[in-house]
Amino acid sequence: MKYPTLGRSGLRVSEAFLGAMGFGEDWGWGASIAECRKMFTAYAEAGGNVIDTANRYTEGSSERIVGDLLAAERDRFVLATSPGHPFRQVHPHRRYRRIAHQPRRHFRT
Repeated sequence: MKYPTLGRSGLRVSEAFLGAMGFGEDWGWGASIAECRKMFTAYAEAGGNVIDTANRYTEGSSERIVGDLLAAERDRFVLATSPGHPFRQVHPHRRYRRIAHQPRRHFRT
């Protein structure tokens, strides 16, 4: 696996990212925790180090599952997440303040 540098950040990221949108079964489809663990393990063993998720994926379950999977090796991985957008209208500043810390809680960082 190749590890190009991500922009000017200095981070070396794998050329393949693991997308975690389907981590969790909250939407009536997706992967169970056991299946997520298998996918994560295969990805990590192949040398991958970037996981893409968002707080809206499976109502936050994706981030919580990723946080549990990374617990022992958090420093080895780069997390790409986004705040998403709630379905109801909220003033943008309030919304971002409220959701800015959700990933930190989910990932336990």
